[in-house]
Amino acid sequence: MNGGKTGKTKKSPVAAVCSTLGALLLAALVILCLPLTLPRVLGYHIYTVVSGSMEPAIPVGSLLYIQKARPQDMKTDDIIAFYGGKDSTSIITHRVVENRPLMGEFITKGDANAREDVSPISYDDFIGKVRLSVPRAGEAAQVFSSTPGKVTAVCLIGLAVVLQGAAALAERKGSKDE
Repeated sequence: MNGGKTGKTKKSPVAAVCSTLGALLLAALVILCLPLTLPRVLGYHIYTVVSGSMEPAIPVGSLLYIQKARPQDMKTDDIIAFYGGKDSTSIITHRVVENRPLMGEFITKGDANAREDVSPISYDDFIGKVRLSVPRAGEAAQVFSSTPGKVTAVCLIGLAVVLQGAAALAERKGSKDE
């Protein structure tokens, strides 16, 4: 016999709260980071829209998922991402007006722009095709990818670890008291 005990130990309320909070914090961080990490593993580029040249189809602050593709396969009305020019790091997302495979270039236009882009876009500057646009999600991505966002994430992970440790200590203390 076990002296009237049922064999099940009752978890202390402090341990239960700490354990639950720690697990919820970690789960929330994983859920928030998945849309920014998993697509990269699958070969997508992820960008945040900072100008209104594609509004209303793609509003400022949208998160774009760009998939690598063959430039010659792009069709009229496809939305593509490309570098803004020779030696440029700016990335532009516009709609294909015309694809010129023989010349290795696109004629593009932003939906909100009155005219086509001044210069054709070389296949060399092509990044890929827009597969998904998530309005407002880019703003959240900017927060998480900033230095303060990364510091906050690390602190939340640390807090989750501390909460799990506190839960383990409370459990041990509770089992010694029985």
